[in-house]
Amino acid sequence: MSEISTIDRYAFLTEWFDTEASLLKKFYLFFFPFDETLELYDVKNRRVFLKRTRCEGISLNELFIGNTVEIFCRQMKIVDHADDMTKKKMLFSMQKTFALIKPDGIDRIGTILRLICNNGFKISKLKMAKVTKDQAMKFYGDRIGQSILPYLLDHITSGPVLAMQIVAENAVNKWRELCGSFDPEIAKKESPNSIRACYGKSKIVNVVHGSESIQAASEAAEIFFPSDPAAVENAPMTSAVFEKSTCCIVKPCAIKEGKLGEIVSLIQECNFEVTAMQMFYMDHSTASEFYEVYKGVVSEYPAMVGHLMSGPCVAMEIIGPMGDETPIEFRKFVGPADPDIARQLRPHTLRARYGKNKIQNAVHVTDLPQDAPLEVQYFFKILSSTS
Repeated sequence: MSEISTIDRYAFLTEWFDTEASLLKKFYLFFFPFDETLELYDVKNRRVFLKRTRCEGISLNELFIGNTVEIFCRQMKIVDHADDMTKKKMLFSMQKTFALIKPDGIDRIGTILRLICNNGFKISKLKMAKVTKDQAMKFYGDRIGQSILPYLLDHITSGPVLAMQIVAENAVNKWRELCGSFDPEIAKKESPNSIRACYGKSKIVNVVHGSESIQAASEAAEIFFPSDPAAVENAPMTSAVFEKSTCCIVKPCAIKEGKLGEIVSLIQECNFEVTAMQMFYMDHSTASEFYEVYKGVVSEYPAMVGHLMSGPCVAMEIIGPMGDETPIEFRKFVGPADPDIARQLRPHTLRARYGKNKIQNAVHVTDLPQDAPLEVQYFFKILSSTS
């Protein structure tokens, strides 16, 4: 590393699982913002693995700890900064904060997610969950002794919440500005376009929460997204109902393009309800296991696996007014797997609007009604319990 210039470049430690060798390999990823080129350096073998070159779709906004980026068909997970200079530069430019959509805002999650994406935030973690009184007390620990606390506890435990870790330049202040004053009446005067001004009803029922500092954001995130695997079982549980529902996955291509909010908005506008939601970073093992039913059946299977693990995806449990018919009706709403066919036959479907091709077709949906419970359980019982 000493021979590589440290001028105008960022350095990250990344990991790539080589499926052929069954080895986890570590690389330094050097990114040069001037011309948006990158270079990979093999840590173990101490040699350049990929000479400096451009890689379509890779920008500085994608390079933050916890994210997975696809570099010439290799899924590289960013696990740390590789030098102090990069760490200092990224502390402000890619600052993390904690955001929460409260129970009164769940029916507007699509709209709020769209605002988040349109205002330059990247979502690095996301989970819809049910909060217990003990967890709520921990979350509102700074309010102990205040008369408002019982009302805050009652509200946050009254229904599911959507917890997120979001990333942007000056994220803490930027998110609080987007939220507006905790008092919606004040928000309407000071920032009429803020979330609370538009949708808040009172100081308690005010749609969203925003952490006041980096430290507070980190502490709140630990409640919902514990860094210690042993603490996962004590985190708020999924809100999935596992009954009369189907599974939908917003794929990495749509997440990367900032379309999550738009897709969820359309789902909610068409009278489907999102009852569970979580962001996952799939590896080869989980992606191939999930798509196992397509192995040997469709020629696109390897590409489907590769795309699902190319970046974050968001799995959702969906229920609809048609009860047992939800899997069939939602499948019609999503449209044919091939977006070109969808645009010809059913132009208002999700894949017709957001799909590019049969692999990058924006969303996965359960094909057969009998598979719906299995797919929902895979994400919200099996994978959720380890995330």
